[in-house]
Amino acid sequence: MPDSTPPPTASGAPLAKAPLSAEHAVDLATGFKALGDPVRLRLLSLICASNGDTSVSDLAAAFTLSGPTISHHLKVLREAGLIEASRRGTSIHYRPRGAALDGLAGRLAAPGS
Repeated sequence: MPDSTPPPTASGAPLAKAPLSAEHAVDLATGFKALGDPVRLRLLSLICASNGDTSVSDLAAAFTLSGPTISHHLKVLREAGLIEASRRGTSIHYRPRGAALDGLAGRLAAPGS
């Protein structure tokens, strides 16, 4: 009996155009899970809106959360590959990883788009 399972999608194909492989589903779920928290969504929005470079102290000033809580959320975004960090003296600056964000957005393209 032939296997009726559709072939796994290429890594960049929209969900509406081809089914996901198990590996790509795990990768996408990591990114979407990181964005599934309102604080992380706001942090990512602030990072993206800051012309792609903002310090952790600037980010923390926008919240009433403790520094360790902000750091935890930034770590989740970094581990999901959505942002990157660089140290400048004693400050850490964050930038969005455009390709990763574009990849997540592209996977949600509607049929016919």
